[in-house]
Amino acid sequence: MTEENMHYIEGTIRIGGKGIGYVEAEGFADGIEISPGDLNTALHRDRVRVLLLPKVEGKRQSGEVAQILFRYKFKFVGTIKKEDGTYFLVPDDPKMYADIIIPSNEAERVGPNEKVYVNITKWSDPKMNPLGTILTVLGKKGGNDVEMRAIVLEKGLTSEFPKGVEEEAGLIDRHVDEEEIARRRDMRTVTTFTVDPVDAKDFDDALSYRELENGDIEVGIHIADVSHYVRPGTKIDTEAAERATSIYLVDRTIPMLPEVLSNDVCSLNPNQDKLTFSAIFVFSKEALKNNRIEIAEEWFGRTVIHSDKRFSYEEAQEVLDKKTGPYHAELEQLNVIAKLLQKERFERGAIAFEKDEVRFELDEFARPIAVHVKARIDTNKLIEDFMLLANRRVAELMSKKDKNIEQTFIYRVHDVPDGDKVKELAAFLKTIGHELKIGPQGVTSKDINKLLNDIKGTEEEGMIQTATIRTMAKAVYATKNIGHFGLSFDHYTHFTSPIRRYPDTMVHRLLATYLEGKKVPKEALQEYEAASRYSSEREQTAAEAERGSIKYKQVEYMKDKVGQTFDGVISGVTKWGLYVEEKESRAEGLVHVKNMANDYYTLDEKTYSLKGDRTGKKYTLGDKVRIKIIRADMEKRMLDYALVQ
Repeated sequence: MTEENMHYIEGTIRIGGKGIGYVEAEGFADGIEISPGDLNTALHRDRVRVLLLPKVEGKRQSGEVAQILFRYKFKFVGTIKKEDGTYFLVPDDPKMYADIIIPSNEAERVGPNEKVYVNITKWSDPKMNPLGTILTVLGKKGGNDVEMRAIVLEKGLTSEFPKGVEEEAGLIDRHVDEEEIARRRDMRTVTTFTVDPVDAKDFDDALSYRELENGDIEVGIHIADVSHYVRPGTKIDTEAAERATSIYLVDRTIPMLPEVLSNDVCSLNPNQDKLTFSAIFVFSKEALKNNRIEIAEEWFGRTVIHSDKRFSYEEAQEVLDKKTGPYHAELEQLNVIAKLLQKERFERGAIAFEKDEVRFELDEFARPIAVHVKARIDTNKLIEDFMLLANRRVAELMSKKDKNIEQTFIYRVHDVPDGDKVKELAAFLKTIGHELKIGPQGVTSKDINKLLNDIKGTEEEGMIQTATIRTMAKAVYATKNIGHFGLSFDHYTHFTSPIRRYPDTMVHRLLATYLEGKKVPKEALQEYEAASRYSSEREQTAAEAERGSIKYKQVEYMKDKVGQTFDGVISGVTKWGLYVEEKESRAEGLVHVKNMANDYYTLDEKTYSLKGDRTGKKYTLGDKVRIKIIRADMEKRMLDYALVQ
């Protein structure tokens, strides 16, 4: 084949099981498969140039990595092993398929069973192992601090701030002076409070409430004005852009901003004057009387507030439930408005997925002694609906400005589900007596909501919810608006959490620029698009780290319960077995087919089930089962279950 006839594409590679790569690229719905021998040192999430190999009828398109355009990750956590006189790192990351050779003078200083953090210094020949150097010795594996640090580092994230960033943060003036207040809308005399988790330390949103003379209700959604303190070009801003998000592990938070900013200067702490960026809405009294939402006025801009009280969700809920307590009247009316906003959202077609989250009770050594499913109470939903309102209306405002000129702005977008996946879901649902309507333009969020309402209370509800979620695209940041499918909003952004999300800070800067009547240079569009893509990637990486810490604590919680039996729900079906989620802890483990010795089981992909060839016994996604824990592997963060017949 001549160079002219060769066909190359560029994309991001994902490493799957057995070291096989898959490259995402436009025009290849199933991706391009790269065999281990054709990876040519490409690693998980690298940006690569791929040579397409001749297509084989009936098989997925295959390719060979021709060039690595961008290395996503050079650094890995693991343990040192010695074989035939050579020291090498065995990485914790299951996506890293090659051991890293370590110089003996470095490796010999590492104690037995200690975890280390290693940087690849050279790897150009795929037939040879990569060479690396030790950056940090983390300590004995199995220790809580070591394992939590390892989870963060193996995702390419970092806990500590550079010295220069901390020093710069320490120099920021915390005083709110009269000159700055004069430039802002002064909301300090209006009743204002925050409602957050009981253990929250950074408060980046507050609500204000007052009844106007004509009976209309004014609600202010006040967001920490991070962009006032964190300016482009500073060390703090560069570091925040690099981190892109805060990370919430089971036992700690790794903030996007230094603590002096996140917990003090920017945080909307009670009984202090604070600088905010606000969205203020006036709700029509007459519309509210008729159980409708009508926004009579709205205003966006910089403000100064003085929070009167810090509520936890539970404290605010207690006030609502008892119908008495501090700011009861305000909370009651806010709850009425929030419920109407929620009703309006669902009528528009917002999808009502609610995934349970777990909270660990830890002892003094950070060992899990209990696991609780977080309750979703009215006050959670109250805050959520006002934040959704602010995010939506800010995005709508930006879409209206200078309609003839495409504005530079950052949206939070959620694409429609993949058409092929939706068709597969509809075919599966038909086999079990349910229907998912698919119109000429594909499935709508209202169609999905109808399905979810139809299955409420049925035995197959969990299974269908799980199968439906798997058809969904991921929400991402982008400068091109395509709407938000899951929320059923034509325009949506992230404006309400700049302490913990860098895109919100960028949104504040862009909004401020437009409110001042200024323009953002057209050439800045590419810069904001690159920042949006990067923030989306970092968000996904942070979520993986958070799930990793939860998984570690779930396995740690279960390790003392080997041999005990529990109730569970089948959460995944593969040819190698069943994934089952234990009911109380939500700890997922694998029932391997080799431990299902009563029959030979075959995977039926169309019905998400394993079926016994001899007995005809079928195990399907969402089935309730009884399980016994047979192994808990802390090192691999894996649980093995067996079915109890």
